[in-house]
Amino acid sequence: MDPPELPSFGRLAEDGPRPALGKECFHDLLTAPGGARVERIVSRGASSPSGFWYEQDWDEFVLVISGAAVLSLPDGSEHRMAAGDYAILPAFCRHRVAWTDPAGETLWLAVHMPSRSLRTYLGRACRQEMMPQARWRRAR
Repeated sequence: MDPPELPSFGRLAEDGPRPALGKECFHDLLTAPGGARVERIVSRGASSPSGFWYEQDWDEFVLVISGAAVLSLPDGSEHRMAAGDYAILPAFCRHRVAWTDPAGETLWLAVHMPSRSLRTYLGRACRQEMMPQARWRRAR
């Protein structure tokens, strides 16, 4: 049997890569079998390319820790986000980052759930008791 893993500690605002102006950095903090993961995102004056939309097959929770951003939806609505604001983006919800503050970094915490298609499969497998229990793992 492997020895138990030790806890890991860090500072969300300080640990990890830093973006150049107009860029973003993504860093997985925690991952789990099946695709669930917790991600640290730092943006500095970044936005999604013109005409680009995120349309992922998993639910996502995003929380702005510091800074400011604007998320756009296809209906033309824009949602300004500041520290403490969050969005729950269901699978296949088209969205884009319209703006992040160029004067400073915008720090996000994102939680990505397993894909809808995989969750359907895993749910079926778990009901049939064919799948071992998933265990979260720190990202390396």
